[in-house]
Amino acid sequence: MTATDQARRADVLLRFVERFALVLTDSGLPRMPARVFAYVLADDAERYTAAELAAGLRVSHAAISGAVRHLVQLGYLARERVPGHRTDSYRIYDNDVWGSIILQQDRVLEGYEQVAAEGAQLLDATPGGRRLRETQEFFAFIRAEQPRLIARWQERRRGLRDAATAS
Repeated sequence: MTATDQARRADVLLRFVERFALVLTDSGLPRMPARVFAYVLADDAERYTAAELAAGLRVSHAAISGAVRHLVQLGYLARERVPGHRTDSYRIYDNDVWGSIILQQDRVLEGYEQVAAEGAQLLDATPGGRRLRETQEFFAFIRAEQPRLIARWQERRRGLRDAATAS
């Protein structure tokens, strides 16, 4: 691949990263972590140093440090240190990144379920109490369905990978 082709590919990648980052930002992820996560998902490497992320995204190293810290805390990225190297590297936390992210949301859903149950008990048979009981039941339902949904996704994912390998 020529230098011109590489530069063109990098520009296409960055335009996509910005579009994807906007979607992630609209769903609540801060802008720089969204950009880093979109880049790590879309680029070809398996792991990145902060310097490589900064160069790839054309931002300062300082902008990367807070973003990767946030993504590691969320469980979107894993931080590793390669033996013999002085710098950390970052990779997607799990090969099934989206399945892992959805399963990590269980604690949040459990919190919603619990606080709704408390409110439903406190407010009893009032209209607000009934809405909170329904909220509690909704989150209980979602939490109960998650394992089956993830299992179905993993089966479909295997099929997608098998089809890609066969072609």
